[in-house]
Amino acid sequence: MAGKEFSYEIIKQVAVLSKSPKGWTKEVNVISWNGGTPKYDIRDWAPDHSKMGKGVTLSVEETAHLAKALQEEDLL
Repeated sequence: MAGKEFSYEIIKQVAVLSKSPKGWTKEVNVISWNGGTPKYDIRDWAPDHSKMGKGVTLSVEETAHLAKALQEEDLL
């Protein structure tokens, strides 16, 4: 995938989960990738959002399943 162009728009910043000593943050955001349907996204971001780490993108349905599973584990 190196060199492949893509676009993203952060529609909504939901939460900052942690911050590294170098200023990178692990965030939960709602993002539209390449103009597609917005999805929930968890990944590390540079302070200015110009760079990102690998992450996980979830549909609304997947996010609901995750929330339910975490509740059942008594983590929420």
